[in-house]
Amino acid sequence: MTATSTRKSRWRVLRALSLALLALLAVAFVVLWWLLAGSRARLDGTRPVAGLAAPVSIGRDALGTVTIEGANRTDISYALGYAHAQERFFAMDLMRRASAGELSALVGPAALKADLDHRRHRLRAVAAAAYAQLPPAEQRQLERYRDGVNAGLADLRVSPWEYLLLGSRPQPWRTEDSLLVIAAMYLDLNGGGRNERERRIAQMRAVLPGPVVDFLLAPDPDWEAPLSGRLSRAPVIPAAGTFDLRQRAPDTASTALAAALAPALDAPRPGSNNFAVAGRLSGNGAALLANDMHLGLRVPNIWFRTRLRYPDASAPGGRRDINGVSLPGTPAIIVGSNGQIAWGFTNSYGDWQDWVRVRRDPADASRYQVADGWASIETHQEHIRIKGQPDAVLKVEDTRWGPIMAADTDGTPLALAWIGGRAHGYNLDLLQLERAPDVAAALDLAPRLGIPPQNLLVADRAGHIGWTIAGNSIPLRAGIDPRLPSDWSTPGSGWQGWAAPAQYPRIENPADGRLWTANNRTVDGDALALLGNGGHDLGARAQQIRDDLRARASFTPGALLDIQLDDRALFLTRWQRLLQDTLADNRDPALQALRRLTATWGGRAAVDSVDYRLVRAFRDQVGKAVLAPFAARVQQRYADFSWPGENSAEAAVWALVHRQPMAWLDPKYPDWHALLVDAAKQVADELGRQPGGLAARSWGERNRAGIRHPLSAALPSWLGRFIDMPEQPIPGDNNMPHVAAPGFGASEHLAVAPGQEARGILNMPGGQSDHPLSPYFGAGHEDWVEGRPTPLLPGPTQHTLLLQPAAR
Repeated sequence: MTATSTRKSRWRVLRALSLALLALLAVAFVVLWWLLAGSRARLDGTRPVAGLAAPVSIGRDALGTVTIEGANRTDISYALGYAHAQERFFAMDLMRRASAGELSALVGPAALKADLDHRRHRLRAVAAAAYAQLPPAEQRQLERYRDGVNAGLADLRVSPWEYLLLGSRPQPWRTEDSLLVIAAMYLDLNGGGRNERERRIAQMRAVLPGPVVDFLLAPDPDWEAPLSGRLSRAPVIPAAGTFDLRQRAPDTASTALAAALAPALDAPRPGSNNFAVAGRLSGNGAALLANDMHLGLRVPNIWFRTRLRYPDASAPGGRRDINGVSLPGTPAIIVGSNGQIAWGFTNSYGDWQDWVRVRRDPADASRYQVADGWASIETHQEHIRIKGQPDAVLKVEDTRWGPIMAADTDGTPLALAWIGGRAHGYNLDLLQLERAPDVAAALDLAPRLGIPPQNLLVADRAGHIGWTIAGNSIPLRAGIDPRLPSDWSTPGSGWQGWAAPAQYPRIENPADGRLWTANNRTVDGDALALLGNGGHDLGARAQQIRDDLRARASFTPGALLDIQLDDRALFLTRWQRLLQDTLADNRDPALQALRRLTATWGGRAAVDSVDYRLVRAFRDQVGKAVLAPFAARVQQRYADFSWPGENSAEAAVWALVHRQPMAWLDPKYPDWHALLVDAAKQVADELGRQPGGLAARSWGERNRAGIRHPLSAALPSWLGRFIDMPEQPIPGDNNMPHVAAPGFGASEHLAVAPGQEARGILNMPGGQSDHPLSPYFGAGHEDWVEGRPTPLLPGPTQHTLLLQPAAR
């Protein structure tokens, strides 16, 4: 055989192998595409389903907003469950598993720590008990929603794509799972059900003098904006003899200490803004409401754009028409408008959990002292399934107050009394807001709602506005200091029932026609004593909203959106002046550059702002330097100490850097000016060594969207991009209305006047569907990024699916 023929033979073999490989790749691509396409939601056609009383239609517009029309609310719940399952089942599954402590069975040992934390509350058992005590009508709504979810899941040709990736199969929706989704919101809004804040405060009080702790944790009257009552007293630095850092000074250079101080620097927290203006300020007589709920952001978004329409004799025209967002996993509209009222929520940050000192019987550790003698500790062996591994077994010791979860500073066991662990706190009364005719009726309903206690703002079409706390679980305390672990074994001490509706604070139609909340303290006196302080926001955000509202005499939905997107840095202005004064006579070239770049104060958290980023970094460094010696002292005794979360130290830090008491200064500095210069130098060194130097350090470089699918981190980065939102710079920050941080921010912007929904606004990040092949994946996200006013009402219907009652 010649060399030429040999080469031709090899070429033919290579060509055949290449064609075979291409064919295999093509087949693999087709199979993969077929599997992915098979898990897309069904958008058109007619489907016979069992249990419906009458046909229900599910329409979708260009954003994927679902419009569900039916003959009754239970059929609507079925169809909503169907739509939720088709578009969002994996996200719903994560929420129920997270609260129940069952994530490890799906994703493996990476979720075990979270499962151990949450399983101690045994929330699946709580949800089952809550369901058992619901009125039959509410049980029926949950059952029909459950049936719709399971029908929607079964009607997908292929399981949702996430389960293909995980090599798992989705489990059917159970009736109590919807209450577990509510439990997930309790966990998110109540500090994870761990009450770390109060335990950290107890550690501080065990080490530092009481007046010192009071000062370090004091609220700041400079930034407060309550709805009623007076400002807090200005913080007073305790007398010089009370405390002296220069005696037995601790080491303040450890990395553990730096991490421990992070919560003191206004880390992102679940919260929200809402505000309302009376009808006399709107130009058409209807009051206006705005709401943006600040949560962790993901793909898809937590909320689902929804319109519900069904007959209701009490509604205008005899037909109820509700527009807003629903929460997949539940049959309820969370915030929105029913044509007569509009409503929105912010987290109240009241005190909804307490540590109880458990006094075990020295002769029998299975017993503990209670007011009427001794009670037995209930022991549960909780088996936590772990994908690919044997079960983990968690021993849960339960008391009548709650599970034993920690130890006091002296080693005494602590049980956690938490409203989210009580079946009392769960129901579906939120559905009743859909039919509330006016502000007064909505506020009357608020004390019945089985949800985490929230600031509820309501506006109605007659021009009225009102505020109260929504949630049926405000504990009545007696004989204890709720700020510290307490002994509840004394008769008459602890929680003595729940607040009655008449005890709830309430404001209707204020004289200036404006209301606002932003996780700040809203009241004082007896009302504040009832609600407690679970870590109120500093108040700068609420104050800026209040002042924005007072700066206008008339409003439209667009004007409310402008306030929601206000990224002016009023809070940092005094820190910019302090930085300029600190460096006025400094000749260090790096510090001169820092002063020059911050001399012209744009005063906005804009994506291209260099001055904002540098001033913010200076404030953070000053805060760490001031607080480090106090935290280090506590860490010497309690190695796990970190600064109490949801407790800004702004008041203390600002007072100290201005009054400059030497006894409160870290001994490594000769004077307070040296501390300030060192903080500025750390900013210049840390940011200046990066490419382009200080002048290239824009806020947008740091503050990027970071909105990702929960599974994208497990994929190669090039593939993860296909299921995440674009990594874009975004304006905004903490301590201003436009709250934004990587993976955190406004989960929606709602602005609406009831009865004027055609002019309303609703935008949200992350899109309506979690499926990367869906036309609704990421739909509307760019409007959210750019702050464009997406309409609240759905656009023209592009797809309609009809659910027909199946023949019996």
